[in-house]
Amino acid sequence: MSKHPIRPATLEWNEQGQPISERFDDVYFSKASGLEETRYVFLQHNRLHERWQQLNPATTPCFVIGETGFGTGLNFLAAWQLWREVAPPEARLHFVSVEKYPLSQTDLAKALSLWPQLEPMALTLKEAYPPLPSRGFHRMKFESGRVQLTLIIDEAGVGFEQLLHSNHPLYWHWGARVDAWFLDGFAPAKNPDMWRGELFATLARLSHRGTTAATFTAAGIVKRGLQAAGFTVEKVAGFGHKRDMLRANLLEPAPVPEVSDFPCGAFNALYPAPWATPNRQTTHNRQAIVIGGGLAGCHTARALAERHWQVTLIEQHNQLATEGSGNPQGVLYAKLSPKQEPLAQFNLTALQHAQRFYSPLWRELGADFGAQCGVIQLAHTPKEATLQASLRPIYSDWPEFVRFLSADQISATAGIKTVHSGLYFPNAGWIHPPTLCRYLVDHPGIEVVTGTHVAELVPVNGGWQLTDQRGQAVVCASAVVVASAHHSCQFSQTGQLPLKPIRGQVTYLPATDTSRALRTVLCSEGYIAPAHGQQHCLGATFNLKDSEPQLRTVDHQHNLDNLQTYTPDLYQRFATLDSEQLNGRVAFRCSSRDYLPLAGPAPQFEAFLQDYALLRKNAKASIPKAGSYWPGLYLNVGHGSRGLAYAPLCAELVAAQICGEPLPLPRDLATALNPARFIIRDLIRNKL
Repeated sequence: MSKHPIRPATLEWNEQGQPISERFDDVYFSKASGLEETRYVFLQHNRLHERWQQLNPATTPCFVIGETGFGTGLNFLAAWQLWREVAPPEARLHFVSVEKYPLSQTDLAKALSLWPQLEPMALTLKEAYPPLPSRGFHRMKFESGRVQLTLIIDEAGVGFEQLLHSNHPLYWHWGARVDAWFLDGFAPAKNPDMWRGELFATLARLSHRGTTAATFTAAGIVKRGLQAAGFTVEKVAGFGHKRDMLRANLLEPAPVPEVSDFPCGAFNALYPAPWATPNRQTTHNRQAIVIGGGLAGCHTARALAERHWQVTLIEQHNQLATEGSGNPQGVLYAKLSPKQEPLAQFNLTALQHAQRFYSPLWRELGADFGAQCGVIQLAHTPKEATLQASLRPIYSDWPEFVRFLSADQISATAGIKTVHSGLYFPNAGWIHPPTLCRYLVDHPGIEVVTGTHVAELVPVNGGWQLTDQRGQAVVCASAVVVASAHHSCQFSQTGQLPLKPIRGQVTYLPATDTSRALRTVLCSEGYIAPAHGQQHCLGATFNLKDSEPQLRTVDHQHNLDNLQTYTPDLYQRFATLDSEQLNGRVAFRCSSRDYLPLAGPAPQFEAFLQDYALLRKNAKASIPKAGSYWPGLYLNVGHGSRGLAYAPLCAELVAAQICGEPLPLPRDLATALNPARFIIRDLIRNKL
């Protein structure tokens, strides 16, 4: 799926202040009363009031609504309002909506101002709404995760197809199911491309016995599409002046194909091997263990705790954020690219998700947490200048997300003279990772155990028992997430992970009266952050195959030399410093071969070699077999130097996989992060 931004919807506003789509010449909601129409068509005819009152969080911890056509967000807000009124407090609402032509933030706010009774929720939605409506998934959470919105910017059929658990017909039905459909969007006569048979077939594959659907229209194309997909359809009285509308129920899901329909062999297959499809797992209890007290582990623990899991976080050191997550100033940073490849797509998606996550924390936690001061990426080399120039046609219309600044503009923005142009990310900044980690685990559902080294993972009774070096049991749980960076390879189940430590040294520069003029983070080969307290953090070296844990003067000098290269003005303010007298810190990043994180279930290495051996002969071989993964064992590692940007989204992904919820990423991108990908690649290349 392309992650490039698309242009927002273009609107006209009628005399009542209601939006009308110029593209489709159609209204977004009833001129009589859009909110009452939503409540009648979608809430009432999906029987949500009574279904939510009767919801049992023990058996149905989350209720999923799917929507075609997010539009102004009115349907989402109406559902959220009803959820707050009648649903059990322990239950979670997942609202998944597709929109091909998203409204701008300004138009969204103007449209929602028509309903003052929704104002508190509308303001919260506006704050979370992506300033850059790029194609793909945008996950937003409200009320500490009790309500989650996944806004998919794409064609309806394409977007919902990415929600399927697998691209192989044998496993379509294995993932999260939708409980109720809001079939909204512009009228079929004006938008026939959306109401196609392929869409209805996908909706049915995402549904279960008893899934309901409702739509404002009674058009024959919609009725026939629902019936062909297996829904029982009923025509009922429409809202206001509309005579009819449709409601539907899936009484009997489509039959699952037989395994015999997909023979195994070295010949080319119609569907690729579903190795990224984990076997369905049954959770005996909602107890989890997270190994590792850095950014990845703490984010994962918080994501699970907000889903009402009891989480034990185990850290081998005596305090959190001791290793790679321990620098005093970490930068929220990710590289944009014009390429349509997984690394570029993930960087864009993760950066936007992280900015949504941290923005309220910057406001609430104050200077000790960090500063949303903006981040500037300098075009410090001809290659970087060429890259940034290639981004201009894609991103230049989205100054809320990124701005293209000249050297003079950067100097004015940063408060320090620079000689390079660059990119300015106004919603980014720096964070003190140890403070962030402490905030994340400050939750009644999380118990932190420090000073404990886990030596072994032992499968026990459908769960896991962790033991220390003495062989003593530490704790048991049904799910374990290993998030201990390159130390994650120490277990027998994870020993084949292709993780590598990369040494990095940061330098602490004592702040001066003149250096305090720096107002933003500056990035090039390294970075420097505005002064916090009495010092700046300058870094960081990138030392491959280097295990030296001690500070080195030569690396301090390397950091200073980089600073002189991209901002001589700022360098001169520290010119009298002696690099031999400087302090700093050494830590080891954890990275993978393709520089994407490993986030997802832990594969059983030997089983993969056996099950997918035919890939050595033919990369397109027919192997209709789901992947063999360790039951209840997951990974969240390999974030490199971008843990602040990557960890929040990876934690959501792993938590959603554990809980059987809709994923916060397209299936293709989740596959690109799957820890088993290296086994498959090496089989295809005959390296295994």
